[in-house]
Amino acid sequence: MAPNNIKIHEHFKVVPTSSTQTTTPLTYFDIFWLRFHPVERVFFYTLPNSQSHPSFFFQNLVPNLKSSLSLTLQHFPPLAGKIVWPSDSSKPFIQFNPNDDDDNGVSLLIAESSLDFNHVIQNSPQEASLSRSLIPYLESTDSFASVMSIQITLFPKNGFSIGITTHHAVLDGKSSTMFIKAWAYLCNKVIKTEEESPTLLPELEPLFNREIIKENNSIESLSKIFPSEKGNERSLKIFPFEPKLEESVRATFKLTCEDLDKIKQRVLSKWEIFDTNESKPKNLSSFVLTCAYSLVCIAKAFQGVEKEKEKFTFAFTIDCRSRLEPPIPNNYFGNCVLGHFINTQPLDFIKEDGLNLVSKSIYDQIKLIKEKGVFEGTKDVFAKYTSLASEGVEIIGVAGSNRFGVYETDFGWGRPKKVEIVSIDRGLTIGLAESKNGNGGVEVGLVLKKDVMELFSTLFLEGLSID
Repeated sequence: MAPNNIKIHEHFKVVPTSSTQTTTPLTYFDIFWLRFHPVERVFFYTLPNSQSHPSFFFQNLVPNLKSSLSLTLQHFPPLAGKIVWPSDSSKPFIQFNPNDDDDNGVSLLIAESSLDFNHVIQNSPQEASLSRSLIPYLESTDSFASVMSIQITLFPKNGFSIGITTHHAVLDGKSSTMFIKAWAYLCNKVIKTEEESPTLLPELEPLFNREIIKENNSIESLSKIFPSEKGNERSLKIFPFEPKLEESVRATFKLTCEDLDKIKQRVLSKWEIFDTNESKPKNLSSFVLTCAYSLVCIAKAFQGVEKEKEKFTFAFTIDCRSRLEPPIPNNYFGNCVLGHFINTQPLDFIKEDGLNLVSKSIYDQIKLIKEKGVFEGTKDVFAKYTSLASEGVEIIGVAGSNRFGVYETDFGWGRPKKVEIVSIDRGLTIGLAESKNGNGGVEVGLVLKKDVMELFSTLFLEGLSID
């Protein structure tokens, strides 16, 4: 059922313009995410008043978006399929059958919202639930799971949004960004050149060849990752990671290049205190600085409001494409990420020198991965997760990246006004994106309880004003 502020106009199943049946295996990189919650992202675009009138939008813009989506799926046919796990198969796989109209195709909702567009896209804290109405549902059952669903929502007289929900076992962040950029590129082509079958740029052509991913015994088996429920060993139903919306607000914070440089100087000025064996690095990445600064502010905000919450750790994923032996192409489409925990003490985040301790731990973990390979420390990652959670340690994650270039996604009506990772509300997660101004800064999205967000905002902004 649609929320009160949403009116559903149409519901399509969009299929590739022409395609043959495909079966795509899932690698160990994919299977790790098999029952993890989907990734939900929404892109907001402004339109001139005339183009955002309902009759013009639904009769002119929506057909362009729909036809270019079908063209794009011709290059990405697995996205129009389903994850299945037949009884005669030891592993699940993705299957697309162009002759099966009921079970294939990308769900596309065309909707209209009564929400205030300018309110929804603002960075300051607002109800966490608002963005949820702009994101489509992804179907999953014991026997199958859809791969992707999309919702296009008009805000009359202002603009529109594209909400995209993707199954994490089929796409990682780099792959989902590649898809939406490919769709935007072909939509532009359809509008400006009226080509019937435009070609994609080489860097947007996906590579689905699973044979280039070699099996690895360092990864925990599927049975360890998802302990069997008796009689339900082959279930593909996504675990119910429900959004944490009650009394929660969603907000976006910015770190400029100058902010990041200030944080870097602060961290490096005390580096030798925490490491006398190695010389301090010449540089620290924006990822290390953004995460460390945000993590410490989150931990201290939680501890300031809920005194009993004082133990924290950080888990992040790392793109393995260039780090495998041999490296695999950048346009490999699927999952090629592994999760890592940093090696900190649970109380480090709330200490006076928390920023230095956490920065160094993230830096050291990335350095270890570079020196010993991406599989270092991943063998027991799920067991570690379970152990930490049982000890009352709050595990903070991260989604997105400031290297994806999401603000470059132009469908023909200009760059996005805002991009949000909505699914960060399903856990304690930082959402990262590059600055929409293209100035090298970083955007940080968060969903927290209102009182925690208020203290976080104070700590975040005050920390940047200290010289």
